[in-house]
Amino acid sequence: MAVWNHLGQCVSDLDRSRQFYESVFGFVVEREIYPPDIPSDRLLGLKAPLGMTACYLRLDSLVLELLYFSEVDLLKSKTRVMNETGLTHLSLSVEDLSDTCARVEKFGGQVIKETDISVGIFVRDPDGQLIELLSTSNHQSLNP
Repeated sequence: MAVWNHLGQCVSDLDRSRQFYESVFGFVVEREIYPPDIPSDRLLGLKAPLGMTACYLRLDSLVLELLYFSEVDLLKSKTRVMNETGLTHLSLSVEDLSDTCARVEKFGGQVIKETDISVGIFVRDPDGQLIELLSTSNHQSLNP
């Protein structure tokens, strides 16, 4: 039997991403750690030196680990699409979609306006992570 732990996400600018998730969605920093390069390199399948910082943010029971590497070249990923295998997006319920979208843009994210169906919309964080925003007032209309 497994127990929920966290989701990990690599970011290019830890301060910017931390501010984004705290200011836009209300995540709270739980802790920040600086694991040693060895044995972290082995666990992560990367070559030392890593210079890794792991910042754990919490929103309700969701723990999001922001991973930042100061000594590793980041690989720029292509824009993921919804029918690509693997994790596709995070989904958060918010009280006010338009207010949240305004904060997304203020803190370096992108609102994908063509996805707006009034009860939900997709946005991207500053590194392009796809996030689905669902209105708490109309949440039932998307879920049976």
